[in-house]
Amino acid sequence: MTKINKRKLRHLRIRKKIIGTPEVPRLSVFRSNKNIYAQLIDDKSTATIVSASSLKPLKSKSEEKTKVSKTDIAGLVGETLANAAAAKKITKIVFDRSGYKYHGRVKSLAESARKGGLKF
Repeated sequence: MTKINKRKLRHLRIRKKIIGTPEVPRLSVFRSNKNIYAQLIDDKSTATIVSASSLKPLKSKSEEKTKVSKTDIAGLVGETLANAAAAKKITKIVFDRSGYKYHGRVKSLAESARKGGLKF
């Protein structure tokens, strides 16, 4: 089994238990080698309510010509997502780490979303 297949199996085990509703959406995280993506999903209507990614914060940080770590950028994505969720009056969510370890970028995103006002 490859590392990717193992992660997918862990994700399936997690998804059996976690369901997003319109009142309490699911915060799904996807992490690639360069970027991180997060979205609030209503599984009842299979719709994305709010989304954020590291693509936009990267552009603003690259203009400053400073080195910013991927963990710090993940924190910015979490803050952006929390602000967008607050605008839609969403405060309570269910966290879906998609089979990734709760460590590094995933942890940074989750903690900054908590600081932004999301409860999970």
